[in-house]
Amino acid sequence: MSEKPTQADLDSIALQLGRTPRDVHAIAHRCPCGKPDVVETPPRLSDGTPFPTFYYATCPRLTGAISTLESSGMMAQMQARLEVDLVLAGEYHAAHDDYQAARAALGMVVSEVEGISAGGMPDRVKCLHSLIAHSLGAGLGVNPLGDEALAALPEWWKANPCE
Repeated sequence: MSEKPTQADLDSIALQLGRTPRDVHAIAHRCPCGKPDVVETPPRLSDGTPFPTFYYATCPRLTGAISTLESSGMMAQMQARLEVDLVLAGEYHAAHDDYQAARAALGMVVSEVEGISAGGMPDRVKCLHSLIAHSLGAGLGVNPLGDEALAALPEWWKANPCE
């Protein structure tokens, strides 16, 4: 369940990103160390910019582990399966719908991002960062490919515990 960010959370996210975080609506997930690692961002930033990435991974250890996984060829394998497995395709489309519904629950209608989720959903696999952030933020069982990629990650927080 998402929670309102505290100033300590925002300070932690600023250290993670190396910049002031923009328009953090909520903390969607916390690393096992207790620090935020996925935030929720509104579909329109305060400067007016449309921003479709509702679930955004902030922890550099997490995003680094995901980048390594992306370079392994996992996305191409997932895409190939998505094209022939109708059950998986249906579950992935449902994940797309969930993503849009969670963003819409903020009550902001942003025409520029209407129908857009993240990570290539509903019919492509193009960003494991977005898919894993969705799985962490929404919980397991919502995004099958995000869950699969998350399960393939090492325990990113153990080798170099978060500060």
